[in-house]
Amino acid sequence: MKQIPNLFTLLNLVFGCVAIKFILQPETAFLSSGGKVVTSGMLTGGFLLLCAAVVDFLDGFVARLFKATSAMGEQLDSLADAVSFGVAPGMILYRLLQAGYSDHSNATEWWYLPAIIFPCAAVWRLAKFNLDKEQRYYFKGLPTPAAGLTAASLPAIAYSGSEAMNQLIFTPAVIYTVIIIISWLMISNLPIISLKFQSYTLKANIDKLLLAIIALLAILIFKWAAVPVVLVAYVIVSLIFKPNKEKI
Repeated sequence: MKQIPNLFTLLNLVFGCVAIKFILQPETAFLSSGGKVVTSGMLTGGFLLLCAAVVDFLDGFVARLFKATSAMGEQLDSLADAVSFGVAPGMILYRLLQAGYSDHSNATEWWYLPAIIFPCAAVWRLAKFNLDKEQRYYFKGLPTPAAGLTAASLPAIAYSGSEAMNQLIFTPAVIYTVIIIISWLMISNLPIISLKFQSYTLKANIDKLLLAIIALLAILIFKWAAVPVVLVAYVIVSLIFKPNKEKI
């Protein structure tokens, strides 16, 4: 019974590995409104990473349910996150760069390799998290799952959005900017709100409540494009409330 939470955590890794398989496979592409292509594999991979995020959010509850929290579980969680929210989103960014440069006959693999910066930053972020016990109360730097989901949402935004949005997402300069900014946010020491509840008072959770309201409104207004909007709101709300251990 004690291994059930760890097996549940491994579902995160399973979703991440299968997502990579779909993201990288060559197949018939879906045409979006702007003319650039979003493959069905990229869309499927993004959905699988969403499933991985759900598992990642619930694994702590499962561990507490079976009273089986352990150091082993913590390590498995970080290692699974490295694949699902580091490597897999990095491959999505790689594929977006490939598509973005599809009209450039002189494009080489070197032009796509900056996408690897993303998983490197994610692994750095996870290693730092494992060594810093204060991050049980709040985060230093953007959490890897939030970063990974933002990258994973880009194909869905390009596929379902307007022609202008499609062209924007497939612009290499935009993709490079996304890679640099999100990677920097992950490895930075910016104090970021932890979405885990330490208590259930309104005062202790006003930041989470505000973020939830913003997220709901963003989803209703922007649909898939709400993901990067919520990410920006997450960082801004964190900077406003400046979470730290003493405030918990």
